[in-house]
Amino acid sequence: MHKFSTSAAILPGPFSQYAKKCHSEEVAWLLMARPRGKTFIDLFAGAGGLTLGFKAADVKPVFAVEVDPCAARTYKANFGAHVLDHPIETVDSFPSADLVIGGPPCQGFSPLGRDRDEGSRTELNRLWRHFLRAVEQVRPRVFLIENVPEFLKSDQFAAFLRTSKRRMPEYEIDWKVLSAADFGVPQRRRRGFVIGSRVGHPEWPEPTHGPDSAGGTPFVTVREAIGDLPALPTDRDLHWGRNPRPESIERYRAVPEGGNRFDLAENRPDLLPNCWRNKKSGTTDVFGRLSWDRPALTIRTEFYKPEKGRFLHPSEHRPITHREAARLQSFPDDFIFEGSRIEIARQIGNAVPPLLARMLAEKAVLPLLKSRRSRPRQSAAGAA
Repeated sequence: MHKFSTSAAILPGPFSQYAKKCHSEEVAWLLMARPRGKTFIDLFAGAGGLTLGFKAADVKPVFAVEVDPCAARTYKANFGAHVLDHPIETVDSFPSADLVIGGPPCQGFSPLGRDRDEGSRTELNRLWRHFLRAVEQVRPRVFLIENVPEFLKSDQFAAFLRTSKRRMPEYEIDWKVLSAADFGVPQRRRRGFVIGSRVGHPEWPEPTHGPDSAGGTPFVTVREAIGDLPALPTDRDLHWGRNPRPESIERYRAVPEGGNRFDLAENRPDLLPNCWRNKKSGTTDVFGRLSWDRPALTIRTEFYKPEKGRFLHPSEHRPITHREAARLQSFPDDFIFEGSRIEIARQIGNAVPPLLARMLAEKAVLPLLKSRRSRPRQSAAGAA
């Protein structure tokens, strides 16, 4: 089991002995003084979409856990060596922090995870227990969980609430589904968020964009996000192209801006795959083309495959590139991604849009972290 200490009295001798047991990069952060200001831990950190947003809000990351080695390398390249690339089940203790954030894997709850076997789904569904274990140990002022909206309706979430109330009754817990497009992200991505606080009641940010925003500011569009990029992929800086077959290009041509597989069926029935020819209903956004003047739909992990969603470029006859997908997720161009093309695509598609994370940090979490109020810790026995 991996154990970490945040004691300021780490001596060279004991540290040297400890370092022999772990990779130096995993414990290098222990040599640094505890950062001033508010701090946070990111569990199930992925590439660091949540971390990027919270760091932009001037909250400092001090520790992260991410089991995927490529995503952990991406996190390290952008935020430092305080990330541990091990399963969270093997992490025995966590450093102190004001805030714990994280997104337990969503494949066990998402409709897109139906093809998983029951054992795999159950194992993923229960990983929230390790997040709760970290919160129970660290006792931060606030914690935040991100997941698919379906999680909030699941039996596992009900179990999470029961367990939290029994073991950590001092936390007020609230939850809500937010759309990234409402907060300036050029993407209609709906995610569920849970905030727990022992320093006051959580308040949610109000939309800054769209018809529900106070000023009626329009949504940020695909054109605003990627319109300045070269129409043809350059194969540099994540603007990577593919080499589709001539038949695939003809299929792309049959789908107009904003269209989908039903347009392909109408315009070029001779090119329609049998799987769609025999199923005239079902998902409508597959083999879809983005609209220039609207936000994108959800960017998933296989956005380079048009048959997986609405991933065709608005006007070019190709799927969007990794750079375009990263921008639609609100990642800045100087963010460093590590790994193969498939691994980087997975990191981009799994990430929380950093701009949405920043809005949550600034509007919902920071006011709580700055609060002077604090509920005393209560034992489970005392709460019974």
